[in-house]
Amino acid sequence: MRIMLTNDDGFFAPGITALYHVLSIDRQHEIAIVAPEGQRSAAGRSITIYKPLFVTNHDLPGNDTGLAVNGTPTDCVKLAVQGEILHYKPDLIISGINDGPNVGTDIFYSGTVAAAMEGVLLGIPSLAVSLASYEYQNYMPSAYFIKNLIERHPDFLNNRDGLLNINIPGIDKDCWKGVRFTKLGKSVYDNTFESRKAPFGKEYFWISGTPVYGDEEDTDLKAIQQGFVSITPLHGDLTDYNKMERLKDTDLS
Repeated sequence: MRIMLTNDDGFFAPGITALYHVLSIDRQHEIAIVAPEGQRSAAGRSITIYKPLFVTNHDLPGNDTGLAVNGTPTDCVKLAVQGEILHYKPDLIISGINDGPNVGTDIFYSGTVAAAMEGVLLGIPSLAVSLASYEYQNYMPSAYFIKNLIERHPDFLNNRDGLLNINIPGIDKDCWKGVRFTKLGKSVYDNTFESRKAPFGKEYFWISGTPVYGDEEDTDLKAIQQGFVSITPLHGDLTDYNKMERLKDTDLS
């Protein structure tokens, strides 16, 4: 299988490094890493249109390809597939392993999920993968989970209409409770904007915030809290079909 790896944490981030190591260890796949050259978390689906994109080659073993891009995660996918900086169209795109969760409505900000969604829009089966902890830093169990998923359950990935958003609990694998198929939970941020002064007097702001998570059952949030791997199918059609039905007979003339 030809697999493209990307992320929003940067080309040398530990999550994507672990995933590459595990997927390449038995040389069953041809792998390309096409990722931002540095940290681009919370980039969402942004693309770069007002400055040039530069690509830096990094040597990888065998026939594998390493390309770092000075753009966003979505830029990386677009360049790889439509800009043809790869010499092939991937069979699968995996975005991650992200440092920290991508659950609930956080996915609208996530560069990790955005890259996978771009893959879907370009007709390529795609996964977004996150280690749902900022303290637990062992990415290897998550990487082996993904390897097992794509190699033992290939039909599971045969979907070009949407992506799978996978969050893995930040605990030892022996403590995982299992796997749940979930819906998106609700997460909002109690944001604060700290006002500061630059050395020459110009005011600037630094955003921070505390996440406020809902407690609804059958969600990705709940699954992670309970120690389950969460797999949430997502697609790019944001149409509210119920409201469309209610509005279609409205006379606005």
